Amino acid sequence: MEFNSYIGIDWSGDKNKYQKGISVAKCEGGNRAPYIILPPKKYWTRTDLISWLINEISKEKILVGIDFSFSYPFYDKASYFPGVKDSPINPHDLWKMIDNINSNNENFYGGGVWNLNPYKNFYNSPKFKGKQYSSRRRLTEIVSKTKKLSPSPTFNCVGPGAVGTGSLAGMRVLNFLKNKVYIWPFEKLSHKQKSVVVEVFPSFYFRVASVKPTKKIGYTLENINLALNFFKSSPLLKEQIISGPDQDDADSIISSAALRFYSRNNEIWKVPKSSQKEGWIFGV
Repeated sequence: MEFNSYIGIDWSGDKNKYQKGISVAKCEGGNRAPYIILPPKKYWTRTDLISWLINEISKEKILVGIDFSFSYPFYDKASYFPGVKDSPINPHDLWKMIDNINSNNENFYGGGVWNLNPYKNFYNSPKFKGKQYSSRRRLTEIVSKTKKLSPSPTFNCVGPGAVGTGSLAGMRVLNFLKNKVYIWPFEKLSHKQKSVVVEVFPSFYFRVASVKPTKKIGYTLENINLALNFFKSSPLLKEQIISGPDQDDADSIISSAALRFYSRNNEIWKVPKSSQKEGWIFGV
């Protein structure tokens, strides 16, 4: 499937006014290297980013990849929140619920769910570890681990690599975007000119390319270019600076290139039926 451009977003769910950990990279068709999109101020906010993104998708057909879990495990316990009355049974209802719970929080922040019974009991949050928290896994994460590695459990919101806080903010964003784009793999991509949003996992793409971060250094420019070469992309220039608290630019850059590479393979778009409730990491 072809798009006019490919945007990789390294995401952040923190409560701060500005998100230092957000990085945005973009590339067009062909094989030119991705480039960093700078925020309107020193750092992105989630609100500014989504406003910018809506403007971009109004101009062209874009494949957008964002680094957070689009849904929760369902099939392991036949529910997102087992034992909870009126627990949502599909991703759209899940996003709406998370958004409603956090309606008083600005900038798409999603941590309000940690204060609300019975849902708070399912999370390992900065406030406390819920009694019903466990290391539940979606099928896409299980498959990802068999191939290279798996992300942190979706209900974990504490510690390095935790994806839970970002996913809560992300689900609010998906609820906001759901009528403006296709959100894969939950919808059939029937309109040929409509942009598509998918879930990405940058560390997986680096591992697929046999590239690992160097201790205390992270991803060197040379290593990033090795990964870009795997994804049929031209290299970054020698003067390219990789910024962000956790080398977030490296993650957005490789995601952008991986989106372009994988999207051209029709088999990548064919994923198990379980993805209709749990989502799927693009490229896994």
